[in-house]
Amino acid sequence: MNTEQQCYMCNREATSREHVPPLCLFPEMKDSKGINFRKDLITVPSCDLHNSKKSDDDEFLMLSLSGLLKNNPVGNFHQLTKANRAIKRKNKDFIEKEILRNHRYGKIQTTDGKFRIISLGNPNIERLSKCLKHIAYGLFYQEFKERFNGELRMILEFIEYSDDNIQTMKNFLKRRFELEKVLNSELKGNNPEVFYYQFHKPDEFGLIGLKIVFYGTAEAYFSFMEKSSKEPFNLGMKLIEGGMNTFIKLGEEKFELNKKNNVNKA
Repeated sequence: MNTEQQCYMCNREATSREHVPPLCLFPEMKDSKGINFRKDLITVPSCDLHNSKKSDDDEFLMLSLSGLLKNNPVGNFHQLTKANRAIKRKNKDFIEKEILRNHRYGKIQTTDGKFRIISLGNPNIERLSKCLKHIAYGLFYQEFKERFNGELRMILEFIEYSDDNIQTMKNFLKRRFELEKVLNSELKGNNPEVFYYQFHKPDEFGLIGLKIVFYGTAEAYFSFMEKSSKEPFNLGMKLIEGGMNTFIKLGEEKFELNKKNNVNKA
């Protein structure tokens, strides 16, 4: 590789290329009965810190995403094969300490009438966000051929937030991404059963939107604001931040934030 390239995440010199998303999210052919889910994968220049030294984070991300109940068959199969092998290598407290807080087991009934044991608990959102941030930076580099320098914000659609405002904003963003046009009419990612993504055109403030989908259903939304972008001013956002009961209209739909029954009374 060209050693004069810089890492997609920092100013260090790139010493290798990193898979975006991590390679371990894609099933191996020995598990997929010959189907190649690892064709034409995205790689970006990376330093050692942001590639080889984050293998534990990559495995954490695989275990977190492949275990989601609403995944497509590829995600479910990956959880039963590669993810299960990884868990067996760990100590018995690994799930409780790293993947899910307040972990407990439950069971659900499948369509064939049988019962399946599942894990329940609170996801490690901080570590999950850290892993997904790396993917967002990598896809930005892949799309625009330069390292992102600015502020990145994200909301994870597959997380149920305890904060009503964040939950409402998640639903708002999901709908907004569905309505807005993208830079290219087709989705990107040559293995869409595992992952695909869409970049949205910059808005009037220079903000760039990104949607990533894993295993068919696990969606994550990102907003990139370059340092050179104008600081967006939105009266509705200021009212929300101030705790005022506020409605945001999108098409024919209304999204209510700081609901009256949740606003602290003086």
